[in-house]
Amino acid sequence: MQTEAPPIGRRERNKQQKLERITAAAKELFSTYGVDEVTTQQIADRADVGTGTLFLYAKSKAELLLLVHNVKYADAIERGVSAASRMPDQLDAVMAIVSPIVECNRVQIENGRTYLRELVFGDPEEPHHSEGLALNARVEAAFVDVLRRDGRMSETDATHLARAISAVMFISITATIYISLSDDEVVGVIRDHVRVLLRR
Repeated sequence: MQTEAPPIGRRERNKQQKLERITAAAKELFSTYGVDEVTTQQIADRADVGTGTLFLYAKSKAELLLLVHNVKYADAIERGVSAASRMPDQLDAVMAIVSPIVECNRVQIENGRTYLRELVFGDPEEPHHSEGLALNARVEAAFVDVLRRDGRMSETDATHLARAISAVMFISITATIYISLSDDEVVGVIRDHVRVLLRR
């Protein structure tokens, strides 16, 4: 017999509502103006909370971006992994994972570039950063699964190759020389690199 979970107390409800308001405010402002043009005070004002309260949920503007973007990143990863599971060709399967990640991080290009830079260079002790790193580990694990499908590659080699593919993807999304390219063109650049890595 299942027992119902106890109802959430008022304090927890208030905390959850504040987090939802902060997340919605940050998402709207970042999407409209870009992360560089938005201040934490603007986010606090839009969420109707004090800046002190805001910093209880995220200690910096970068952490606020991670909070917002992690949700989009997680969705992109799951769409890619699902698509890859239906593709028998190894290169096509890897690119099925890559494509929605490229799309996700180029909706607002500067936000995506900042997000990926934060994953690489930010403070891994911060909770939203830690969550983003876990998502990236999920991407690399998905690459490993694809690379090991035929059983010819060892776990160690697949892990190293997955990290190389991840690095190519990050650089191609964030590099200034590719900003003017379309999503499809960036995916094409990554595909060319991955094809060489896979010796296709």
